[in-house]
Amino acid sequence: MFEFIRTHQKLMQILLAIVIVPSFVFVGVSGYKSMGDSANTLAKVDGKPVTQQEYENALRRQLDQYRQRFGAQFDQKMFDTPEFKQSVLDNLIAQRAVTAEVVRGHLTVSDAALQKAILESIQDIPGMITPEGKIDIERYRATLANANGLTPEGYEQSVRRDMAVQQLVSGIQGTAFAPRAVAKLVSDFTEQEREVQEMVLPVSDFLPNVKVTEDMVKAYYDKHGKQYEIPEQARIEYVVLDAKAIESQVAVTDDEVAAYYKANQARYTAPEERRASHILVAVNKDAKAADKAAAKAKAEAILADVKKAPADFAKIAKEKSEDPGSAAQGGDLGVIEKGTLVPSVEQSIFALKQGEVSNLVESEFGYHIITVTSLKSATVKPLDEVKTAIADDLKKQKAAKKYSEVVETFTNTVYEQADSLKPAADKLGLKIETAAGVTRTPAPAAAAAPYNNAKFLTALFSDDAIKNKRNTEAIEVAPSTMISGRIVEFKPASKKPLADVAAEIRQRVTVEEALKAAKAAGEAKLAALKKADDTAGFAPAKTISRVKADGINPIAARAVLKADASKLPAFVGVEVPGMGYGVYRIGKVHQPAAPDEARRKSDQEQIGQILAQQDMLNYVEVLKQKAKVKIVHPVADVKSEEPQ
Repeated sequence: MFEFIRTHQKLMQILLAIVIVPSFVFVGVSGYKSMGDSANTLAKVDGKPVTQQEYENALRRQLDQYRQRFGAQFDQKMFDTPEFKQSVLDNLIAQRAVTAEVVRGHLTVSDAALQKAILESIQDIPGMITPEGKIDIERYRATLANANGLTPEGYEQSVRRDMAVQQLVSGIQGTAFAPRAVAKLVSDFTEQEREVQEMVLPVSDFLPNVKVTEDMVKAYYDKHGKQYEIPEQARIEYVVLDAKAIESQVAVTDDEVAAYYKANQARYTAPEERRASHILVAVNKDAKAADKAAAKAKAEAILADVKKAPADFAKIAKEKSEDPGSAAQGGDLGVIEKGTLVPSVEQSIFALKQGEVSNLVESEFGYHIITVTSLKSATVKPLDEVKTAIADDLKKQKAAKKYSEVVETFTNTVYEQADSLKPAADKLGLKIETAAGVTRTPAPAAAAAPYNNAKFLTALFSDDAIKNKRNTEAIEVAPSTMISGRIVEFKPASKKPLADVAAEIRQRVTVEEALKAAKAAGEAKLAALKKADDTAGFAPAKTISRVKADGINPIAARAVLKADASKLPAFVGVEVPGMGYGVYRIGKVHQPAAPDEARRKSDQEQIGQILAQQDMLNYVEVLKQKAKVKIVHPVADVKSEEPQ
């Protein structure tokens, strides 16, 4: 167990760091059943329903996370199992059970703790915190709306709930600890070293004596017939209706391009770009009149210095500006976009000419002295420069419109004239494609092919389509992509003739028989050694442990380290794949003179984490009992569209 933990420390850290309830997907709930609830209700927790829509959203989110994590290696079939689908529902139920306990126990989070958590979560977002250290409410509201479609109130409620749940979870997991005696025992066991000698009886030594008969070949062929099966396959025709196919049938005129350019000129206009700097003399908007007067006088003195030497604006800003965000950069505020600064400052920036210095500008932060350091006027791209892009856009728009118009024609034609794809292809100007060796399940080698879609292949290999070679219905295999196909030639599943695979089987059987002979000889040698120790024929001794087992086959190493070494020498025999049979002599067992204290501390921490996880899993099971969880409709019974 700890070899795995140590080898996969990063993975374990990620798993053990997840303190919110989604880590409880392994807790089953299949023992609770109920009847008579809504068909849309999959389960009930604390009297409240877990709906099919919630389940499907959770399933889609989970698949999206795996899709992002694995990238091109993602294979949805790996997750298309009853166990995975049930785990998603179990996860929802566990979350509900813990949340119900939080509500039932009136657990909450103080406003101060909530505000601190939110500040920590947004402090690195540029412009979110004002110079006074407060949240810019308007930017905060806009960011939440754009990112999550939430209001500040909804987001804060969600954060408060999650913090309360985390407090509950941490309270349970924080009580777990690993006794030192247990941790020491595990560490001693892990670090224990064994001195071992190896004697390998290679399979190659026994090959010359193996005699394989025709009956043996036939017996292997009959026993392992599935290895030699050829799956059913078909040669097919298909037509694809998509925007790309329609695009080749539409045209865009120069007049249409010119009209679009004129109507949408703003899209091709690069807006005016201003870069500005400022010097701030800070004063609170609620400050006393005397303090404001003093700040204004200070700002006027700085303004006088700037007016005398406008070229030294950046130098003066570094020395005298009280804006911690820009002073070190000579007051530089970067390129200014409308709506990003307080109105009085923004109005001044957009009223100045390049190099011009403003008079004092008052805002809620104090008094500003502003200059525009660079200014690029708005420019309009000429028609010739954007003509091709406009034509492409218009072509796509026309194709999309035409696609929506011809979908019904395509669907009806392949259905009504089901003995051929030619009528649909001719009517819509589509090309009939062909493919050979198509099987009932999607093939990784043809991942990009439009026909390599599970839903389409299911229709293609239906009994009616195979028997009558009729068109499938029009099936959407991707956004704005429809396909229909038919089987031209069908080959049912078959088995390769014995004659075609006899040589391969003979070779397999020869190796198997040689391995049996090596094992028999090895077991005889092992029996003799247990009666009388003899080091003849063994290789020089090697020292291995569960931490380090270099120079010995991993399968053999595991057998050696598991062997009873209470009486030495001890002997172990093990079949080593690809090698033959190995006999191993354990001569010494000892602990290292200097234990690895860092590893021992890590082992104790990991044991504690595992115990904490188990405690939490057990606690969630109690909470589910308390919440009277009921499974209304097992996931296996739910008929829903699979997330794509």
